[in-house]
Amino acid sequence: MPHSQTSAHRDRLSGVRIARGASPWLLPTVATAALSLARARRSRRAAALAVPATALAAGMLWFFRDPEREVAQGRVISPADGVVQSIMPWKDGRTRVAIFMSPLNVHVNRAPLAGTVTSVEHVPGGFVPAFNKESEDNERVVWHFDTELGDIEMVQIAGAVARRIVPYLAEGAKVEQGERIGLIRFGSRVDIYLPEGVEVAVEVGQATTAGVTRIDRD
Repeated sequence: MPHSQTSAHRDRLSGVRIARGASPWLLPTVATAALSLARARRSRRAAALAVPATALAAGMLWFFRDPEREVAQGRVISPADGVVQSIMPWKDGRTRVAIFMSPLNVHVNRAPLAGTVTSVEHVPGGFVPAFNKESEDNERVVWHFDTELGDIEMVQIAGAVARRIVPYLAEGAKVEQGERIGLIRFGSRVDIYLPEGVEVAVEVGQATTAGVTRIDRD
């Protein structure tokens, strides 16, 4: 189910914008760190816990960050932060651009074009590392958008650690280009299928930024 809009107010910490859907992982970690720090002076056990707990909380804050972006101009922009893993022609004439997201990347995904969400389908599957070929059968969410270029398919793929994908929108929703549409928790991959006749502007190994990097060429 799409993540509730009202929960966006909870997914903030000390003025830092945190990705919607992060609270179940982030809040217990931060609470543990804060509690262990508060008790560190009185308890050796708490003091021993404080260092790893604080480091883990800092790592979670970094992972679940959701920075504001100035959306770039272009027909199709990257839906994900990461590195272009592969560019493959498809049998139906489309081209698949696969973007690998490491745990260091922002994991909030954005709409590659403006349009209408025509379907959001959750597909159960495995959890092998997202950079493996076998990840084609991983847990995933398949999006379809009705856009000025016709039907655009985008797939969020869970990795070995990323066992939850959180869509923010439901079927029928209107979406602006670069709008936040969902979160993948931990390392993962996003595929976008460009229609036949649309030339790819990125290269394998190129870094991408969601909402900023243009992936098609005029």
